[in-house]
Amino acid sequence: MNQLDPTFPIDALYNATPRRLTFNATSRDEAQAWQRELRPRLVELLGGIPRPADDLAVAVEDVQEFPAYRRERISFASRPGERVVGYLLTPRGEPPFPVMICIPGHGRGVDDIVGIDENGAQRTEKAGYSGDFAIQAVEYGMAAVAIESLGFGHRRDPATAQRGSDVSACHPVGAAALLFGQTIIAWRVHDIMRTIDWVETRRELAADRIGCMGISGGGMCTLFGAALEPRITVAFVSGYLNTFRASIASLPHCVDNYVPGILDWCEMYDVAGLIAPRPLFAEFGERDPIFPPAASQDSADRVRTVYETFGVGENFGYDRHPGEHEFSGRLGLPFCTQHLADPNPDVSRYRS
Repeated sequence: MNQLDPTFPIDALYNATPRRLTFNATSRDEAQAWQRELRPRLVELLGGIPRPADDLAVAVEDVQEFPAYRRERISFASRPGERVVGYLLTPRGEPPFPVMICIPGHGRGVDDIVGIDENGAQRTEKAGYSGDFAIQAVEYGMAAVAIESLGFGHRRDPATAQRGSDVSACHPVGAAALLFGQTIIAWRVHDIMRTIDWVETRRELAADRIGCMGISGGGMCTLFGAALEPRITVAFVSGYLNTFRASIASLPHCVDNYVPGILDWCEMYDVAGLIAPRPLFAEFGERDPIFPPAASQDSADRVRTVYETFGVGENFGYDRHPGEHEFSGRLGLPFCTQHLADPNPDVSRYRS
């Protein structure tokens, strides 16, 4: 035993931690009782969900037409004194459209999932590790509501913004949240909830068919958001589902990933289990260097057990794609279309 190796006591602590509310139900009734106990505990661990602003105070700031869709730049109030900014992409066709809330990971932020390059021009090809997945959602017939996460892109402090378009402000915001006994995860989940409040005001959007998807840090928001917001019909988590132990407790990650005390109660696959029986899809790269694929596979297997206990094993799916830490969508988007876009889908028509 190397007593200078700091990972040894972490391993020992993890192995000794009870995870008192990890999933061990054997029936649907027991599984529902488990969710009723874990969900409020999770809210408590996150530091509570903020209260909303009194009014959405919606603003439509720009509208552009593209051959396959219409794009609006929008903003609305989230917490008192804070606004969410993003884009609504609506496909050509007959409304109301099913909706996919799209959340970027670390990088340039929301512009990088709707095809806007660093100069503000529209790209002609999908780029980056996100692959403009908001546009991909529109190509599958869904309206995409792409929102900027707190600390990314358009929602950064001036000092951070001066350091470059791909530098996030997660650390000053997330660390400050911890000082108040709160978490940036809860603040971002609240933004998702307010986005759904806004979706419910738009007649062309189907408020009873709302999905949420994201890559990396956006996958984190999607996982926790779907676990706590029942209005989310289907969730698609890309490049995030893993274990806390194998990922953020073992490898360098942003401060926005950390929830004080969570391992006393549950693991990441338990948070995912709170989404059941609603449809959930996860994808992870075979060569992902920051979310080890073996732990992602273990989590996927455990989440499947939750869904099978609910009697809806078909409502969980995953894809172990050959890439790195990047969005694929090759199976996840058809899955979302099957469960969200069409009441009686023929999934084969969405495959290339």
